[in-house]
Amino acid sequence: MSRADTLIDLTAPTERAFLVAIQPTAEDGWPVERRLAELGALAETAGATVVGSASQRRAAPDPVWYLGRGRAADLADEKALTDFTVLVVDDELRPNQQRSLEKLLDCKVLDRSALILDIFARHATTHEGRLQVELAQLEYHLPRLTRMWTHLSRTGAGIGTRGPGESQLETDRRLIRQRIKKLKAELTDVKRQRSTSSRQRDEAEVATVALVGYTNAGKSTLLNALAGAEVYVADKVFATLDPTSRRAALPSGQRFVLTDTVGFINKLPHDLIEAFQATLEEVVRADLLIEVVDASDPDFVAQQATVQAVLTEIGAGDKPRLTVFNKLDLLAPVDRTPAPAPMTDGVAFVSALSGAGLDDLREAIQVALRSQMVRIDAVIPYDRGKLAARARAVGQVEEAFETAGIRISGDLPPGMAAEVLAASPRASRSSDSSA
Repeated sequence: MSRADTLIDLTAPTERAFLVAIQPTAEDGWPVERRLAELGALAETAGATVVGSASQRRAAPDPVWYLGRGRAADLADEKALTDFTVLVVDDELRPNQQRSLEKLLDCKVLDRSALILDIFARHATTHEGRLQVELAQLEYHLPRLTRMWTHLSRTGAGIGTRGPGESQLETDRRLIRQRIKKLKAELTDVKRQRSTSSRQRDEAEVATVALVGYTNAGKSTLLNALAGAEVYVADKVFATLDPTSRRAALPSGQRFVLTDTVGFINKLPHDLIEAFQATLEEVVRADLLIEVVDASDPDFVAQQATVQAVLTEIGAGDKPRLTVFNKLDLLAPVDRTPAPAPMTDGVAFVSALSGAGLDDLREAIQVALRSQMVRIDAVIPYDRGKLAARARAVGQVEEAFETAGIRISGDLPPGMAAEVLAASPRASRSSDSSA
């Protein structure tokens, strides 16, 4: 026997996933077929192979079996036919529901929240991202704890840390709570550092624009197109977890910071939203939101409702916003006609991949940012040339060289406008912007 013949394949076998979902009797905009399709995409992103699916129409999940008792029993037959190794449920399960299904099927049972958390854990690359994901996972698993966390005793406990008569389960819970407290403290430091960076941008009067939207809507591709960046792009859910910021410029010459943020998804676990507060503050602090919508997705209206719900939850629901319908290159020519006039205000139609419509989008961003500025007409002495350069970089202005100095006319952020006016012996200010 050759040496090659003795090698053992240590590659973990691909998990075979079977999907189940409930279609509520009251319509919520998400047909059960689309629920299962999205759940399948999540499972595949997590590394599983989908081998089948089932659904049931009922008003609410069964308190013990999720599906009705009879339909749950049928899953044993499905397991014999498809040989699935993991059951993936579209809703968040109660601990007793999960235990009932695991006992019935003798296999791993994951709900939608656990699946999303697993994907986030796979894709988090930065220290901040890993902290956020670990916090969300621990907060999710704590109420479901049985005896699965014994290994944590090696990370933060040790001799003399267990109380008299304390069970291993109680010890594990205490260790997790200690770890959660530590993670929250570390994320508070991250939040403080991010706030410092944000204050520096505010002091420099650099406008900030955040890309938001449903997962896989094309936000990273749009960032690359607008900022000339090379951010990682993939046709899969949650390809981007960590916020990425790049400088970009408008036709007027104004510079701004464009930030790509984590995508949203239907039934996004609340623990995950809580854990990602530090990152999502980039959305809350932004001067303008660009909501990127996948125009080729038949359920984009329901996706927009999901995005709005998350934005409202984090306190950004009323931020100034442009809606960008992306992926026009995937639509048939007859479907590429822009929306009727009443719908086009604050709306742009683009293909971030091909570049179609990007010039119109830049103009729309320019107009939206200008509406938050102050119109001025001022002459800056020549010895304050650096101030004129800063005004040119952060505002939408025109320059003229006169005997007394550099005439700046146009629109500036309020702070910069005040600084220019204070430096100008001859200046005028209008309360109306040029939007």
